[in-house]
Amino acid sequence: MWQNKTISVIISTYREKNSVRKVADDFFNTGCVDEVIVVNNNAEPGTDDEIRKTRSRLIHEPKQGYGYGYRRGIKEATSDYVVLCEADNTYAAEDLERFLVFAKDFPIVVGSRTNRSTIFDTKTMNLLRRLSNVIYAKVIEIIYSTTTLTDVGCTYKLFHKEALRKLEPQFQTTNSLFATELVLLAAVNRIPFVEIPVTFRERIGISGTIPHFGKLIEWAIRIWIFIWTYWWKWQWKKLFLRNSNF
Repeated sequence: MWQNKTISVIISTYREKNSVRKVADDFFNTGCVDEVIVVNNNAEPGTDDEIRKTRSRLIHEPKQGYGYGYRRGIKEATSDYVVLCEADNTYAAEDLERFLVFAKDFPIVVGSRTNRSTIFDTKTMNLLRRLSNVIYAKVIEIIYSTTTLTDVGCTYKLFHKEALRKLEPQFQTTNSLFATELVLLAAVNRIPFVEIPVTFRERIGISGTIPHFGKLIEWAIRIWIFIWTYWWKWQWKKLFLRNSNF
């Protein structure tokens, strides 16, 4: 608990058997987390055994996909603050305090992996990937009229429960684009949010999303299309609502 606010941390796992236990324990060791919900999204054998060695609440989500995993965790969480994080040890539980400080004034706090002073894995978060994130984020910032934004795919986020429940009925994405969808939903619903730098370390294990350069390019194209498609749908929806009020 933090200043009379309960905290749930949601972690979805697929290929993180060797790191999920450490990540869960690190969050409990902060002393302010009330529960860690670990969603087993068809994870590799032995993952459940590692999770059960912690105080985490284990949930199984058979529908495969990053979005499915986190959406299930969100559905299960009941705390005042709901935090999303990865199971691969790239993010630091110690950064949670930064989120909590800003959560006093903002219903949504999102992390950014583009500040070089907090990046310790320059191989994964290289110059090309940082620039891509910044460019896409600035496009969102302009066309959606958001606050300052520099990252579109960072999982590490904090939501006030009320804000998350408002967004939940609008969830559509089931893959890794769900991280970006959360930012876009905050923008179109005009929910105030702030972005803060977070620690980014070398992951334990191999990424299932961006394992090599070719996959990175493919993923960059998918995000670009997703941002603009979402914007056009939003514009059509606004036009429809405007006309229906006449």
